[in-house]
Amino acid sequence: MRYEYKVIPAPRRGDKARGVKTTEEKFALTLTGVMNALGAEGWEYVRADTLPVDERSGLTGTKTSYQNMLVFRRVQGAELASEPLAPTRLITAEPAIAAAPRLGAATNVSEGAAPSLGPASGIAAE
Repeated sequence: MRYEYKVIPAPRRGDKARGVKTTEEKFALTLTGVMNALGAEGWEYVRADTLPVDERSGLTGTKTSYQNMLVFRRVQGAELASEPLAPTRLITAEPAIAAAPRLGAATNVSEGAAPSLGPASGIAAE
């Protein structure tokens, strides 16, 4: 199966919308819109990359900046109509964290005398 790829710059700021207040929510809404628009055209999200770019700085200098890019792919031409798309695996940023083991019920500890509390031994009183 052959793929064609599309790489676009990641959005830098979120769009305003009713009911969306925080910066994170605005950015997520913008990113969702971009991904849904490309998904409707048959593009499948692959990953986000940060890549270095050399830019001109002044008359003769250069500086390196970093650009965030979104990578999409889709099946090429004739294969698109003849073969159904196979499900892809979910891409996650971090591996899933295993759940903490469950502890059993506490057992009765035999009652005994508690240690006495008092001043620490070996310290001279002033």
